[in-house]
Amino acid sequence: MRRMFWMGIAMALCLLTLHLAGSGEPADARADESTAKPATGFLYKTIDFGGKTYPFSVFVPPDYTPERAWPAILSLHGMGERGSDGFFQTDIGIGRAIRRNYRRCPAIVVMPQCPVDQTWDGAMLDLAIKCLEASSHEYYLDPQRVYLTGLSMGGAGSWRLAARMPNAFAAVVPICGFYGSYKDRNEPEALAAAAEQLARMPIWTFHGSADPAVPVERTREIVKAVRAAGGQIKYKEFPEVGHNVWDRAYDNPDMWRWMFSQRRETGTPATP
Repeated sequence: MRRMFWMGIAMALCLLTLHLAGSGEPADARADESTAKPATGFLYKTIDFGGKTYPFSVFVPPDYTPERAWPAILSLHGMGERGSDGFFQTDIGIGRAIRRNYRRCPAIVVMPQCPVDQTWDGAMLDLAIKCLEASSHEYYLDPQRVYLTGLSMGGAGSWRLAARMPNAFAAVVPICGFYGSYKDRNEPEALAAAAEQLARMPIWTFHGSADPAVPVERTREIVKAVRAAGGQIKYKEFPEVGHNVWDRAYDNPDMWRWMFSQRRETGTPATP
């Protein structure tokens, strides 16, 4: 009986530790932060949304500590990484760049996964924000340094989400994306309205001039519209580079320095 009593006490302490480690509060609000070391690397997560459970991944830097606030990046993958395994989207783009040199990305990176029959629009963008919100409860994130990026279909999702929530992100990095429902053309009226919102935030976008999947004209048109609306958008076009221009973008140290130097000036929370 005595042995069972102490086993029960040990189990209770273990559950309490797990609860506090996932509270998402600053270190001074947690009782056992000095002894609990958070898991790091690419971590599998799930979230309940719209009556379903969706998997997503979060990258946590090896030196993460809840004693200070960390930048956060919401990353939207391309069409080829759709699925339900929760990890495929970490094997391309920003995930690949982090694996090659994690020191370039001292941030919590939230990587939702879009199902195979969906795109980054409507409810799926709501899902992406919910993944970011869930991560903000688990990790100590700096609300003034929340960034958005995406490639191809995710680049399109980045444009849409940034236009929809212009006060939510400190900077946006869309890669070989487009605006609207079709990758072979932008939607002029929708783009003109979106440009008014996009002009309010720091943006650096990338595209390859020889992209066979999403014509480079799609990004050129967006850049032109944002500049016409008064935005100071940065644009890097790689001559003779195809669709996988994301490797060039995420391997660019200037992009990382620029992104992390941006801070959101307003206090608007990142909610739809």
